[in-house]
Amino acid sequence: MCGISGFASLSSNDPLLIVQMTKPIRHRGPDDEGYVLFKDYKSSPIICGGSDTPIEAYSRGWDYSPGQSIGSLSAKSVIMAFGHRRLSIVDLSPLGHQPMSYANARYWITYNGEIYNYLELRTELESLGHQFLSHTDTEVLLASYAQWGTGCLPRLNGMWSFAIYDRFESTFFISRDRFGVKPLYYWVSPNHLFAFASEIKQFINLPRWNAKINPQRAYDFLVFGLTDHTNETLFDGVFQLKPGHFIKFDLRQLSELVPNSAVSSEAWYRLTSTPYSGSFEDACVSFRQTLTDSIKLRMRADVSIGSCLSGGLDSSSIVCVVNGLLSRKNNSARQKTFSAYTDVERFNERKWIDIVVKKTGVDAYYVDPSLDNLFKESELITWHQDEPFGSTSIYAQWNVFKLASQANVKVMLDGQGADEQLAGYHGFFGARLSGLFKDIRWLELLREATAMKQNHGYSLFTSSMFLANHLLPYGIANALKMITSHNHAKPSWLKVHKLGAEPMDPKYTTGAREGSLTKLSISQLTASGLQMLLHWEDRNSMAHAIESRVPFLDFRLVELVVGFPDEYKLYRGVTKRVLRHSMQGILPESIANRMDKLGFATPEEVWLRERAPDLWRAKVNEGIDRTHDIIDREFFNIYLDKMINGTIAFSFQPWRVISFGQWMDQFNVVI
Repeated sequence: MCGISGFASLSSNDPLLIVQMTKPIRHRGPDDEGYVLFKDYKSSPIICGGSDTPIEAYSRGWDYSPGQSIGSLSAKSVIMAFGHRRLSIVDLSPLGHQPMSYANARYWITYNGEIYNYLELRTELESLGHQFLSHTDTEVLLASYAQWGTGCLPRLNGMWSFAIYDRFESTFFISRDRFGVKPLYYWVSPNHLFAFASEIKQFINLPRWNAKINPQRAYDFLVFGLTDHTNETLFDGVFQLKPGHFIKFDLRQLSELVPNSAVSSEAWYRLTSTPYSGSFEDACVSFRQTLTDSIKLRMRADVSIGSCLSGGLDSSSIVCVVNGLLSRKNNSARQKTFSAYTDVERFNERKWIDIVVKKTGVDAYYVDPSLDNLFKESELITWHQDEPFGSTSIYAQWNVFKLASQANVKVMLDGQGADEQLAGYHGFFGARLSGLFKDIRWLELLREATAMKQNHGYSLFTSSMFLANHLLPYGIANALKMITSHNHAKPSWLKVHKLGAEPMDPKYTTGAREGSLTKLSISQLTASGLQMLLHWEDRNSMAHAIESRVPFLDFRLVELVVGFPDEYKLYRGVTKRVLRHSMQGILPESIANRMDKLGFATPEEVWLRERAPDLWRAKVNEGIDRTHDIIDREFFNIYLDKMINGTIAFSFQPWRVISFGQWMDQFNVVI
């Protein structure tokens, strides 16, 4: 797990550009740094920076010095450069240094991620004649590309973003994992320099960079709290490579790239649904076996591993499975878990966390994210996140990873991805009811709605609204939201025309209003929701030099679950049905039967309405001051007062304005 950077151009550039790109992400890889530069295509590389020796560096007569300053190369302008910050997880020796080369220095890579099945791939590659000098997954990845080209990608089980330069063919290749666990951004400058990076802030010091707002994506965030649901970012001209995609081009074709525009990419992976024909009991067995193997693979590391524990189904399942695996291996080391709690009872998960701790005997660590520190740290969190974030739950997660770092843990397992595939969100209720309606299973629909009332307190009217939201045309559904005070496309407090955006609900274009549980699940896994959560998780973990691994996003598990019938996942108001049943005897029964859902939540509603309404008003107005008059102060304060007084329902809207203002100020964003 690391941070990567690089650029390619047809004209010469200052070698110091790669240092300026790599320096802002030292937090992603505090263990080592390295650079490789090329004066022209197919030339021998210039290697400098860092303290370790890259494979093959000596014996080939390259211009190499471990301590050499890139500043001394200013007279040697370059057209291509890779940079790397290393967080050492597998093979901690100098042989893991990056950028790394392979096959007589034909291929060069800068890579962020983990290939969990690298041992199996290495054995296969050795049988094909490949030899290895290290024990890293990086070298296995390079050998896989040398052997199979882009065909290596479906063979990989892991998370990644990487760039590979083929010196012999003068081709440039970047790739991202199936579900976008690891980030990869790019920008084409007005002078056709193609730059890529792990974080957007790495582009700031590049020539002709301008931090300009992307109006439509800013609108999506301010009104609906959405980011990362397209290949665009809130920075105009900055794009992220889509999950499951790659870009490959001949470097001599760089002049054909359009500045500040997306580059054509190719999908190497598409998540589709293959119907599962087995019984529910068989499905539970397959689910448990696949999840267990996924967790086992993600325990491969040469450093200490811990787990996030919120007390919910997903993280508790991981902790309990890990505990069983350690017991079977007679491992005397106690698993470490990290949790957030609060003194506000209805938002407090401590009692559920303690149930899991008691059952497993883990070494548990706790943190109470306080309101006092929220605004002291929010500016720093915004800088790490690169973009505004939708609620203070990100602050709670930040504190959990900070706690893990203080305990010297370098790898954490977390439960992201379970809700999206297992219908864990209550937003799936509408898709479930819609599917039953379309199949003319109206008696079952009534039973489902009745169960939702019994298990979750939803009235039949609310269930009808869930159903309508998935069945009615966009215009009618949006009008109903205005009547019921839900988020709608044209709030009075936003100056949409000044922003320059089109008022529309982005969830319709991402498929988040699909009238099918399976289609909605695929949408959330690939086009909405999950990418935003993974963005926050990556930045919060890497800000503290921690690698976060997500076992529920093993592609084998996702493909299995997506194919399950709807009732295996959501039935009579019970979400994640197959997970609950498959974990019998592993999870504490009280956890398996939980119907509420919080996660790493903060008592944001209590902070706003009861504990610090005046502070919240001040911070909201400070945010409005920073947004260049795209938010109407008078209308928003009326809206805010109603929320504080309880006249309208609580939402995260006030925090979005605070976060958005901090983001514009932090990065000097202009409209």
